[in-house]
Amino acid sequence: MKLKHSLLALAAPLLMNAQQVMTPEILWTLKKVGVQAVSPDHSSLIYKIGQTDLKTEKTKNENYFLNIVNHQSAKIDLGKKSLIQWDKNGLYAQEGEKIFLSKDNGKSWSEFYTIGEADNVVISPDGKKIAFSKQVLVEKVMGKDKYSDTPKTTAQVYTDLNHRHWDYFNEGKYNHVFVVDVSSNVVSAKDLLEGKTWDSPQRPFGGAEDFIFSPDSSQVLYVTKPKSGKEYSTSTNTDIFAYDLASGITKNLTESNKGYDVNPKFSPDGKSLLWQSMERDGYEADKNDIKLMDWKSGKTSNLTKNWDESVTGDVFWSGDSKSVYFTAAFKGTKQLFSLDPKNSKIQQITKGNFDINEIFADQKSSLLVSKTDINHSSEIYSVNLKNGELKQVTDANGDVYAKLAQGKSELKMVKTSDGKEMGVWFHYPPNFDPNKKYPTLVYCQGGPQSALTQFFSTRWNFSLMAANGYIVVAPNRRGMPGWGTKWNEEISKDWGGQPMRDYLAATDFAKTLPYVDGERVAAVGASYGGYSVFMLAGIHNNRFKTFIAHDGLFDMKSWYLTTEELWFANWDLGSPWEKPLPKAYTEFNPSNFVDQWNKPIMIIQGGIDFRVGYEQGQEAFQAAKLKGLKSKFVYFPNENHWVLHPQNGLVWQREFFDWLKETL
Repeated sequence: MKLKHSLLALAAPLLMNAQQVMTPEILWTLKKVGVQAVSPDHSSLIYKIGQTDLKTEKTKNENYFLNIVNHQSAKIDLGKKSLIQWDKNGLYAQEGEKIFLSKDNGKSWSEFYTIGEADNVVISPDGKKIAFSKQVLVEKVMGKDKYSDTPKTTAQVYTDLNHRHWDYFNEGKYNHVFVVDVSSNVVSAKDLLEGKTWDSPQRPFGGAEDFIFSPDSSQVLYVTKPKSGKEYSTSTNTDIFAYDLASGITKNLTESNKGYDVNPKFSPDGKSLLWQSMERDGYEADKNDIKLMDWKSGKTSNLTKNWDESVTGDVFWSGDSKSVYFTAAFKGTKQLFSLDPKNSKIQQITKGNFDINEIFADQKSSLLVSKTDINHSSEIYSVNLKNGELKQVTDANGDVYAKLAQGKSELKMVKTSDGKEMGVWFHYPPNFDPNKKYPTLVYCQGGPQSALTQFFSTRWNFSLMAANGYIVVAPNRRGMPGWGTKWNEEISKDWGGQPMRDYLAATDFAKTLPYVDGERVAAVGASYGGYSVFMLAGIHNNRFKTFIAHDGLFDMKSWYLTTEELWFANWDLGSPWEKPLPKAYTEFNPSNFVDQWNKPIMIIQGGIDFRVGYEQGQEAFQAAKLKGLKSKFVYFPNENHWVLHPQNGLVWQREFFDWLKETL
């Protein structure tokens, strides 16, 4: 027996080394799991599994019916139908301009209503009304709309800000919510925002969650920012409005709050409305609270006011309306919490090196959720509410993972320059040998106030970086949620100060470890992470051997005058004409330190990124070349602040690792 075990022990490393590691091609072709609809009694759901074809860049989807009680699933054929919702009336789906209804869990369908052009369809609880959104021409800003005799003109005429947002130019069209009564003889739909230059759903990322029916189907609640032009560009004051279908009266339910108010959800018993809310106008990374309104009296309370964290994830009512569940960043991960609406008591349910993201269904003693970690894309899990135990329900990529050698993660606490404790993720290569020295990547997170957790991404994928033989050091520097609200806020107006010293502290600590090759360390990141790379390139004192910045902010004055969401710039930086001039434009401006750039740098930029415009990448690349530095510019004309096209993603990964091989 001892001999057998010894042979197995010797063979194990050989077996591991024979395994594959993550590649860009494997990453982009992993199957993606998404929940489509949940039955009203939460006993069943329908989910889809999609896989990308790298040649066509198209995704093929297959749908499955899951029995939540016994976790048994079976494939179902929905044809070209896309599911809308599942309620007591049945299962609704849309195909083209028609809505269909199934009363036998998708086995057979009957035509319910011909709706025409419609997005984000929502059916009322009584099954008699339909709310939907579509774009409406409100302003004539396109030359061809202003002048009917110039149909071929490409002119766009603007007199106010918010003329471009995220990755599109304003063409005078706005998302409006419509309602039609399918039980009456009136076939025309009512535009609830008629004539308004407001968007609902909110751009650029809002969807069907931005409008809901009241439990008695008498009202439609919708989320919008009741501002336009310059006011829109400088404010985060989003509100929840209620439109009474009988009287036509609209009421602003959150008028007293001046920050974000989003994601309204009624309790299953119809007695309470909750939503997520930020207090301060212009501060998009403010503490995100859960507010509760007694629907009958209108009395409102803040359930998480005294909790020293921010509700950064999903929010979900229990079936009995007695509990609220939510996910939030916490200590470098994203965990599941419960909240008692009666006494605001919060309890953490899950613990571990993973992220709990969405919440789908309630089975009294358990919840169905989605879970990721740096080595695994999203899958559905069941969570035991008593002990937080997780059981995997779907396993779309199990066959792929079985062939991959994967690395491990470790959260280390590192002392910062001002004596604080900072959580720093260390992600190790597969088959990690502590007796070897590894090249190391210091990853700079964007946001700047977005959580650095166990997320799984097709671009900044820590598993892929580690698989290429790098240790990844990911500091939860100042500005990260999950470490208390004070830590989260300490980055505002201090972009190039303590957060940079946090990065340098993590880098210096990493270099003390015997398995980190201190002569081969790179700084990489995007957005604020790209800004961090540009900033570090001028102040690093030879800590880094090479740099990679994607969509980074290079010159703060030119960035302020070209970015679109100015509330963010005003809050975090201040304007470039303030007296005295804010530090953002002097000692925290990367372009002021180009004279100290002395290492190779690769710059990546999207052509339709209006958050961080093309010129930022171009300026940095031009500065590097004129300085005589080894540099490369990777430009994606059809990408915004992200990389969404699969083949562009492959090129991104290949250029990323080619650069590191050349320069690190």
